[in-house]
This record gives sequence, structure tokens and C-alpha cells, in this order.
Amino acid sequence: MANKTVNGVPVEDVLKDYVYDPERVQRIPGRTVRVQQLDIVEPDPRWPEYFDTFKSRILSTFESAPESAPESAPESEDGNKVTILAINHVGSTSVPGLPAKAVIDIDLILSSNDLSSEPFYVPRLEAAGFEFRLREPTWHEHRYFCVWEPIVCNLHVWGPRCPEAERHRIFRDWLRTHENDKELYARTKKECAAASREKGEVVMEYNLRKEWVIREILIRAFKELGYLDQDDLRGTGKIKG
Repeated sequence: MANKTVNGVPVEDVLKDYVYDPERVQRIPGRTVRVQQLDIVEPDPRWPEYFDTFKSRILSTFESAPESAPESAPESEDGNKVTILAINHVGSTSVPGLPAKAVIDIDLILSSNDLSSEPFYVPRLEAAGFEFRLREPTWHEHRYFCVWEPIVCNLHVWGPRCPEAERHRIFRDWLRTHENDKELYARTKKECAAASREKGEVVMEYNLRKEWVIREILIRAFKELGYLDQDDLRGTGKIKG
């Protein structure tokens, strides 16, 4: 597996486990604390339409220059301006027929998303209504934005060739084509959400409760894709949804 890649990402990196550490999260000051509800609802046929709405907002804001943005856009290491590489609907609302929290998860992949590029993309996304909430520099330079209307949307911003974005895609595509695992995931989500509500937990604790089933399903996907040998059963990482 040493030389094998998927969409330019080394398979070895895609297989690596990620352990959430709240001490490494950099929260943006001055943001109002909002608690997302842990209600798993039946699939809504409007979810893909909401994704298209948010995608259009993102594309439009990158074509314009908000007043708070610098006059000259920063450049990435190769000398080009920061550009959109992909906008992907991920998480449970991207899987037809899967019960989910009424939250649209989006992976926005940019040509550069590190600290030096923030003056370019942060004002644009905030002008489109996406509030910058936190950074996770040690987790593939993850940036998290959120918007609450017309439905909650979690926007995850990554750089190019990001292993976590590949995991999200693999997990989504597997659930779209494997009914048994989709049903297993739906049951587990409902059980974990009920347990978290009973104990007064928040979204991150709910995510940790269902992490085991995500890893179990991803192992099956990785094996079928040829990324794992029988004796190589490493974990995966945190997946949204």
C-alpha cells in the first residue's frame, strides 16, 4: 500500500485513525454559542435542494469581492489565487433514504485553506452567511463554518488532497450502495441520539458514541476497495453525519 493513492491522497493516510482532542481546537472568539438538536428525522426530499442552494452561495461569493476582503487576494504556494477544487455533499443527508439530523454537511476543498489564505476565503464565506466557528490546524487544517437558515449547514473547509475528505466520500458512496450497512448506521444513530439526549450531551459526544460503527463500516469499504489486507485493520477517523 505504500505507493497506492486515491485521488492523489496516499491510501496510508486515508486509513489513519484520528483521535479528537478538544485542546487542539481553536474557537473563533465572539461567536454566539448555538446548540444543534440531536433529533434523527426521516429523510427529507428537500435535502439535496438545500445542498444546491448552499453550493450556489459558495460559488457566487468566490466570484465576488466582499468589502471586508483584501484588495489583492493571497496566493497559494504555487503562485495561484485560492480557488475552489470541489464542493461535496457529505454526511447522512447526502445518502438517499437515510434518517439523519436535519443538517447539511458540505466539504469545501480549496487550493489552499491554511492561515495565510484565510484573508481571502473567510470574508467571502461570511458574506454568504457562513459564520467562521473554529480551526483544527492539526487535523488537516480543518476550518468549520456554520449557517442556520434555511436549514442548518455545517461547512468543512479543507485543502487539496485531504485524507478526511476522501474518507467522507468513501463512507457516503458505500452507504448509497449497501443497504444493510445503511440500515445498521440508521439504527445506531437513533440509539446514540436517544442516549445522548437522555444524558444531556452535545453533538460531539453523540459523534463519539457512533464512531465505532463508522469505523466498522469503513473497514468493510476499505477491504472491498483493496485498501486493507485481512491482517491490516486499522481504524479510520471521524466522519460527519
